[in-house]
Amino acid sequence: MMSEETLLSVKDLKVHFPLKKRALTGAKSFVYAVDGVNLKVNKGKTFGIVGESGSGKTTTALAVMRLVPITSGAITLGKFRLDQLQGEELRRARRHMQIIFQDPYSSLNPRVRAGAIVREPMDLMNVGEKSERVDRVAELFRQVGLRPEQQALFPHQFSGGQRQRIGVARALASQPDLLVCDEPVSALDVAIQAQIINLLRNLQDELGLTYLFISHDLGVVQYICDDIAVMYLGKVVEQGDRISLFKKPLHPYTWALLSAVPSADPALRGKKDRIRLQGDPPSPIDLPSGCGFASRCPFAKPICTMETPQLRTIDKGHSVACHLVTDEGVSPQQQV
Repeated sequence: MMSEETLLSVKDLKVHFPLKKRALTGAKSFVYAVDGVNLKVNKGKTFGIVGESGSGKTTTALAVMRLVPITSGAITLGKFRLDQLQGEELRRARRHMQIIFQDPYSSLNPRVRAGAIVREPMDLMNVGEKSERVDRVAELFRQVGLRPEQQALFPHQFSGGQRQRIGVARALASQPDLLVCDEPVSALDVAIQAQIINLLRNLQDELGLTYLFISHDLGVVQYICDDIAVMYLGKVVEQGDRISLFKKPLHPYTWALLSAVPSADPALRGKKDRIRLQGDPPSPIDLPSGCGFASRCPFAKPICTMETPQLRTIDKGHSVACHLVTDEGVSPQQQV
């Protein structure tokens, strides 16, 4: 059996945004958006990052793309140390990583025709021969399920799903190694969501793409991702392959996220063991001591507010940051 090749490696990534001082003598404060994240994304696979709003998942993706300043940490994409690149070197490396944005309405220039939008990355990054780019754009339109003659239309002449297909085609134009998908279907109708997700899966099979997939929708993540990291308050609290994470969630926060997924089964909707979280996450400006989830966790004990739990491996490929999970992998919700 061949060992899997790591395409993207993120080590101890921190993104702290400084805030303005309230007074001349006031201490400088920070928003701890991402606070020590470690990830490995294998070539040809889809790695998902999930969490509620404010968990730091999108900031992690933007840091990988070098679209927000990095406080510290190492980001390696293939042969590139992205965190060390600047200027022209960083511009050349961008060809190897592209992003599909959340909103298909605001991410396309309304004054530019669809064909020119898709071609622009090739011109900016000097991808392929100029004489071949017209045919390449037509091929990209076909690959994402659009007709080549639609290149002459403006974004407002497309539906939301079609606009996102243009966004996918634009991201593929530079033939990237890594495609970052920042909640690419959350602004679309459910039926259109399924079409775009199926498109992404088909393109991955056809082109051997690698995805870093950001979402708050666990149903989507379960369908498309191979490995998943659950983030809370800037940290990864649980990480594992899709089957183990959904079959045996260890962290109470993961369990709460899974129990909140809507179900069409009346028996499941009325289950008594579902967690209903109370309150909001603590402020990322003034982080609490210990576990960031302790104030909302129904199983919290004194140690949870005093010591920060470290991410530790329980089973092969399954890690968790929780004091209350036993070394044998018994979660606190199972111990009750």
